[in-house]
Amino acid sequence: MENKMLTFEDFSKVDIRIGTIIEVEDFPKARKPAYQVKIDFGRLGIRKSSAQITALYSKEDLLHKQVVAVVNFEPKQIANYLSECLVLGIQDGEEVVLLQAGEKVNNGVKVS
Repeated sequence: MENKMLTFEDFSKVDIRIGTIIEVEDFPKARKPAYQVKIDFGRLGIRKSSAQITALYSKEDLLHKQVVAVVNFEPKQIANYLSECLVLGIQDGEEVVLLQAGEKVNNGVKVS
């Protein structure tokens, strides 16, 4: 896969924030195993996301965990669920490892 170079202006359009998962549910209608999560982004409010992270994380592990997400994508319909942000992770083979801040930070803080 060829990497296309981005300008700083391109990157500055991506709004990446820290949020805390406040609710986790199974997502049986997803094509690949996934959870439906609600994430608190502080002043930005609560956003929903579909996350394919079931291989490494239980629902209990995810509750109250801080995650990194892109919050300025257009909402995407996934089966019967409207995903409003993209939780970021590192795909290592079939498994996805969540990106996280090294220390607890305020919800809604922008990644820069």
